[in-house]
Amino acid sequence: MDIQKKSLEMHKKWQGKIETVSKLKVNTREDLAIAYTPGVAEPCKKIHENYDDVYKYTIKGNTVAIVTDGTAVLGLGNIGPEAALPVMEGKAVLFKEFAGINAFPICLDTKDTDEIVRTIELIAPGFGGINLEDISAPRCFEIEKRLKEKLNIPVFHDDQHGTAIVVLAALLNSVKITGKKPNQCRILVNGAGAAGIAVSRLIMQAGFTDIILCDREGTVYKKAPWLNPAQREMAEITNMENINCPLEQAFKGIDIFIGTSAPGIVSVNMIKSMNKDAVVFAMANPVPEIMPALAKEGGARIIATGRSDYPNQVNNVLAFPGIFKGALEGRASQITEEMKIAAAKAIAEIIEEKDLSEENIIPQPFTTGLADKVAEAVKKCIR
Repeated sequence: MDIQKKSLEMHKKWQGKIETVSKLKVNTREDLAIAYTPGVAEPCKKIHENYDDVYKYTIKGNTVAIVTDGTAVLGLGNIGPEAALPVMEGKAVLFKEFAGINAFPICLDTKDTDEIVRTIELIAPGFGGINLEDISAPRCFEIEKRLKEKLNIPVFHDDQHGTAIVVLAALLNSVKITGKKPNQCRILVNGAGAAGIAVSRLIMQAGFTDIILCDREGTVYKKAPWLNPAQREMAEITNMENINCPLEQAFKGIDIFIGTSAPGIVSVNMIKSMNKDAVVFAMANPVPEIMPALAKEGGARIIATGRSDYPNQVNNVLAFPGIFKGALEGRASQITEEMKIAAAKAIAEIIEEKDLSEENIIPQPFTTGLADKVAEAVKKCIR
C-alpha cells in the first residue's frame, strides 16, 4: 500500500490526528471542585490581578495557534479551510512530538486580510504564539506584519521563515564543502512568492548578498511591470545588474540555485550552465524543479530537495518546533531576524564538520536534541 492510501485510511480510522486530553482525573466531588467551580476562581483572580500570571496558571505559555485560510496549502493551492484542516492537524502533531508544545488548528473561512488580522487579535489571549500557515502571497506579508505590530506574542509564518531558516542552515554547510565564501556566491532563487522572498531576505542578512530572484515572468528587476509590492521591494536590493531575462538564461554563471517554485521547470542544460561545484536546492513538492539524478547529470555537486526519499531533505520541521520552544520558554514578544539566523546556525552545527558530505548537509528531523539546541540558540537572542 502506498503512502497516499495509508494516509487516507489512517485519517479515516482515527477521524483526524489530534485530540484534547485532560492532565488530571475528575473522579470525586473534591476533584470537580478543584478543577472547576468553586476552586477555579482562585487562579482567575490571580490572573485578573496580574496578567503575567496567565503563564503560570494556564496552558497559554506552551500553546500555539496554527492559523490558515486554506489559500496556499502544500502543493495543492487554494483548497479552502476545511480541506486545509488535515495539514493543520499534522502541524499540531509535529509541534507536540518534536517540542512538547500544544498546538490547535484554526481554519478561517475568510480571505479578507482585515478579518484575518482581527480574528487572530481576538483569539490571541489564549495562546503563547501564532503560527501562520498556508496563506497565499502577497497577503501573508501584510497579515504577519500587522499582527507583529499589534500582538505581544510571537507571530511566525512558517512557509516563509521556517523554509528560510532551513535553507540557510543547508547553505552554511554547503559552502563549507565547496570552499566558496558566502559573499562570493551568485545565487538564483526561483519563485518570488512567500518562501522565495523570505529565503532571499534571510540569506542576504547572513552574508549571501549576490542574489537574483526569478518568477513566472522571468527575473525580478527594477520597473518590471508585473511586480507586486513585495517583489518591488526585493527588486531594490537584489539583481544589482538589473538583468531582465527568462529563467533559462538566468542560470548562466550561477553558483547556487534555490527553487521554491514549480515541478520540472529546470533542465539538465540549465544546470550545466552553472559554475563549477554547483549547489542545487530543488524544493518544489512533491515533484522538484529538477529530479536529483538529472541535476547530478548536469554536474551539480550538492543537491537538496523537499522530499524524504532523497538525501538532504530541506524540511521546516527542523526549525519551527525549536523556534517556538525557545520563544515560548524565553517569553519572547517577537521572533527576530537574529533568532532566525541563530536557529539556522544551530541546525547546521548539528552535523560535525568531519561528518559533512555532499549527501549530508542537513540533519534528519529525528536527530536527538535538535529542537532543544535550536531553542537554546533562540533564547540567547532574547533581550
